[in-house]
Amino acid sequence: MSVPYETAAYEPFESPESPEEHLARLLGRALNSFELPDETVRRLDRALAHDSALHSAHHSGSLHRETYRHTWLVADATAVTLWELVHNTAPDHRTQHEVYADEEELRAATARLPLPPDAPDFTLPPPLPSTPVAPPRHAYVPDDSADHARRLLRRAENRDRPGRGTAALLRTAFAHQITQAFGRPCRAGEAGLGFSLYEHAFLLRDGQEISLWEVEHTATPDGRHMCEVYRTEDDAREAMERRAAALD
Repeated sequence: MSVPYETAAYEPFESPESPEEHLARLLGRALNSFELPDETVRRLDRALAHDSALHSAHHSGSLHRETYRHTWLVADATAVTLWELVHNTAPDHRTQHEVYADEEELRAATARLPLPPDAPDFTLPPPLPSTPVAPPRHAYVPDDSADHARRLLRRAENRDRPGRGTAALLRTAFAHQITQAFGRPCRAGEAGLGFSLYEHAFLLRDGQEISLWEVEHTATPDGRHMCEVYRTEDDAREAMERRAAALD
């Protein structure tokens, strides 16, 4: 028994396809895609990332069957899985693709295939933890996130702001969320010191999550509004303490 690694159904996680393109191609080749629940398809419309893996293979003579697991990370921080069944058991032996949202339906469809019961079965181990099955830490919103990261780093005035390595990673960001972690929006000219801390969380194409921590304050000699950006929350909070102490 051999496992066919060269097949159109298998796309490794490094695939440059967007989640939308990957879904469209899967549904386009599946003969029964119209049977998928409408709610499942609606949830996949706002997918953030995707992963595909060969789940099992079943061979007997000239007949074959492969099962693929396609998983999407969606905007509500959960994962949606579709199961693809690929086989050549039709009378003309042409390769056919079927897709199922329910694993029990997949098993029932597999059992209907005219493969001998004593044919060997091969099951691969589950996907590595790096796949996007694990929910993200934030409720990301797909947007022009790479440009947002670029503008955030550009307006940072601190010399120890994140460098070129972080900037290069963030060029692949496609979704982000901004959360205020401390204070309130500060305005130049207000009496007293004003500090606010924001987390800018980014989701990258490879599933990584990167946060930048922005400090906005008026702890300047003339009360001017200033923006600083740090790689960690601890660094950002230490910077706020230093700024406040310098004007005491």
